[in-house]
Amino acid sequence: MLLPSEWLGKPYYSLDAYLKKEFGEKVYKLSLDGGMTCPNRDGTCGTRGCIFCSAGGSGDFAGDRRLSITEQLQAQKAMIRNKRPVRKYIAYFQAYTNTYAPVEYLEQIFTEAIADPEVVVLSIATRPDCLKSDVLELLERLNQQKPVWVELGLQTIHESTASYIRRGYPFSCFETALEELHRREISVIVHTILGLPFETEEMVLETMRCLNRYPISGIKLQLLHVLKHTDLAKDYLDRKFQVLSRDAYLSLVMRCLAQLRPDLVIHRLTGDGPKDLLIAPLWSQAKRSVLNDLHHRLKEEQIWQGKDYSDNP
Repeated sequence: MLLPSEWLGKPYYSLDAYLKKEFGEKVYKLSLDGGMTCPNRDGTCGTRGCIFCSAGGSGDFAGDRRLSITEQLQAQKAMIRNKRPVRKYIAYFQAYTNTYAPVEYLEQIFTEAIADPEVVVLSIATRPDCLKSDVLELLERLNQQKPVWVELGLQTIHESTASYIRRGYPFSCFETALEELHRREISVIVHTILGLPFETEEMVLETMRCLNRYPISGIKLQLLHVLKHTDLAKDYLDRKFQVLSRDAYLSLVMRCLAQLRPDLVIHRLTGDGPKDLLIAPLWSQAKRSVLNDLHHRLKEEQIWQGKDYSDNP
């Protein structure tokens, strides 16, 4: 099988390959904290957050919210440039729910981010239930200036799991948000979590097959991390569930890639848990080794995104 040239030799359409195709060179993400909270924390739909979410609102690697957006961008650029020369960046609003604020404030911080001439994409992590009409109109306007990506935290299509993790909205809400974003030609990346308690492998694959039917441009396959000071940690320490082994996770990722549409950009295949918070799985700390092992196995077993060729070499 001949892989598309833009895949750069990997058996899936990686974010790195997509960015090099679109912008002609390496592009790096700068993780920002816009100073928001979440409706699942402030009492609107809950007070304890999603069961797996750290106190940092999944933004443990984001910038310092006490700094302006410009200052956060400068600080993060400096850290990257200490290691390698970079000229283009994605401004990624990562911590908490990044459309959960008055639209005037959102316009201020998003405009500040894309005003940086080295920022080529604005990426916004949020919840489907936090996309009011005025926010959607703002994102549509900004998308005329520079590409806007909206990253929706779905995690799973299964309502039983969504209830357990306290996601706080039904799948129909995701569908409505996606329809509105697609109508405005805004790219959507969907966050999923592999290894959620009580989900079978088939349930995970059902989520992948379901998402194939929707107009999304990319997906994140995130490994479930058990972090200190979360309700998930209590259930784990009470032995209510087990985390995936390294081998089981790699096998599951391979099966997911074989299910997903070939045009979907794969933004993530594992994840980083903060070392000072991570309880399990500890093997995930060796991220480079995990990815190297995955790439080797994908090619060895001839499993490509969109199709499994292992039975037909």
